[in-house]
Amino acid sequence: QLQLVESGGGLVQPGGSLRLSCAASGFTLDRYTIGWFRQAPGKEREGVSCISSSGSRTNYADSVKGRFTISRDNAKNTVYLQMNSLKPEDTAVYYCAAVAPTRGVYCLSYEGPPKRTLYTDWGQGTQVTVSS
Repeated sequence: QLQLVESGGGLVQPGGSLRLSCAASGFTLDRYTIGWFRQAPGKEREGVSCISSSGSRTNYADSVKGRFTISRDNAKNTVYLQMNSLKPEDTAVYYCAAVAPTRGVYCLSYEGPPKRTLYTDWGQGTQVTVSS
């Protein structure tokens, strides 16, 4: 059974940084496209960033471009989301999710930010709060 566990969330001041981790167990992560999503109170879950199975392709939502960086270490079975210059509007629960490339989701540039409905396996989320 695919399991994803997010960590690294917390409370940070505006302008600060956090690095989220998404660790996989029960499967080999390097075959999967991974997406990061977030959900703020009262809002729909939105795609933040995705990374291809090899790590060669990434996409970002316009709201985080230039501030967030997604990466993966397949040897550690982990995907990361480095978040810099955090803003109060980044406050949300952050989720990572996986989808097998056989489903036709490759994080290609024209796909744009990840689409929630295309990802099949989800972590439980980690809270990020940006506040002074």
